[in-house]
Amino acid sequence: MATSDKRKQSLYFPEEMLKEIQHEATRQDRSLSWIVQKAWKLARREIMKFPSVNDIEDDMEDDHRGKAE
Repeated sequence: MATSDKRKQSLYFPEEMLKEIQHEATRQDRSLSWIVQKAWKLARREIMKFPSVNDIEDDMEDDHRGKAE
């Protein structure tokens, strides 16, 4: 039987987004981790279509965090 790799990692979410995730976790009687993992599995193909920061030309506007993050 395969064992799952359970590593702890801190993730930071905007307060409103975290509230929505918590609400959905409560509604489904699931953990926050389960909700985020399922969301990633559903969204990863779309996210992989996003350009890397290295693919964005210098004259294009950065997102609100900038390239330093």
